Amino acid sequence: MREEAFDRRLAEECARAFSLSTGLGCTLSDKSGGVFADFGYSCEKCRLCEATGGARIDCVRAHIYGMTEAERFGGKYIYFCPMGLTCFVSPILSEYGAEAKITVGPFIMVERQDFIDCELVENARLTGETLEAAVRAVENVPLAPPERVNQLSTLLFMAVGFLNNVSAENRLLQNRRSDAIQGQITAYIQSLKREGDSRDYPFDLERRFLLSIERREREEAQRLLNELLGAILFTGGSDFERIKLRVYDLLVLISRTAIQSGADPHRTLRLNEESSRVLTDFHSIDSLCLWLSGALAGYMDELFTYADAKHADVIHRCIQYLGEHYAEPITLREAAEHVYLTPPYLCRVFKRETGVTFNEYLNRLRVSKAKELLRSPELRLTDVAQLVGYEDQSYFTKVFKRVTGLLPSAYRQKNLSPQSGEKK
Repeated sequence: MREEAFDRRLAEECARAFSLSTGLGCTLSDKSGGVFADFGYSCEKCRLCEATGGARIDCVRAHIYGMTEAERFGGKYIYFCPMGLTCFVSPILSEYGAEAKITVGPFIMVERQDFIDCELVENARLTGETLEAAVRAVENVPLAPPERVNQLSTLLFMAVGFLNNVSAENRLLQNRRSDAIQGQITAYIQSLKREGDSRDYPFDLERRFLLSIERREREEAQRLLNELLGAILFTGGSDFERIKLRVYDLLVLISRTAIQSGADPHRTLRLNEESSRVLTDFHSIDSLCLWLSGALAGYMDELFTYADAKHADVIHRCIQYLGEHYAEPITLREAAEHVYLTPPYLCRVFKRETGVTFNEYLNRLRVSKAKELLRSPELRLTDVAQLVGYEDQSYFTKVFKRVTGLLPSAYRQKNLSPQSGEKK
């Protein structure tokens, strides 16, 4: 299976943007005419052929011819469909030649009535109900004057040129990635051969790999994946179907670990289903390893993107909860239940997002509130301790000194003294 030689998502964005900004239809299709996506009044929405009894295949052939001529004439070409409507096209190139194309049109370059009189009546010789149906179809076709069409054709050529440059750069990067991955896999296989390891499946390596995903350690996960692939190839020998089965099992484990670590369950499972379908199409080790590396990046993106957004909300709600209940004997379990997480998971997320542990944050919050209360001389230290959630005054004193460097009594004396200046 050859990897798709252009960025389809970027190409679709280009076609969509061109259609919305110009008011003309845009179609992204492969070199054989298979449509990936279309926007606005595209050939897919044109009903003129249907109204006149024309064959759809004739339009497809015209568009393929337009792409071929665009390659010959430097990347853009303006042409007419079998019914006389205008289109222009620019090919999306790969190292193998034209891989796909963006076609703009159909549209009319003359007055609508002139088109009807010349193309439908004089050239096509339509009459009666057929002519009426054709006229109704033509009423929906966009108009574009000739001088504007030339400029728009140049604009599409420049936009697709950008796509071609991106695709070429991506191919270069992909080749480099493939070489790097294969180098690491080969080195690991050689180390296994030198050490005389058995051909048992490396479950310990698998556990370390999954742990790196859980910790969101992208580079470490990639390194361990390469080693794991090396081990799979080493244990699988020349049985490619067995190797693909191991890779499928690995995909399932990756997706489950990503979900347990905070990735969106629905998006991750859908990504796993798509990956599983693609897996059957591979027939070479190199392409399989490069693809699996990309699949891992997709899972990690889901984990980082969704988890970051979700965790930000979780930490916000948790901190809000602590601010409202700091005077109560709060536990990690109670806070975790409030934000619908397990205590260990909240503990990890809280430390990662805030830089401090849950208990350290709570202690700092309570000490901050105690500082305000200590400025009121009528409150006893035991009262202050209880008002900020500490039942044991000695423990409160210990925490306060650890956070501020002062005993509560010394802090009070310093901040109530007339010579201390502005209160802290």
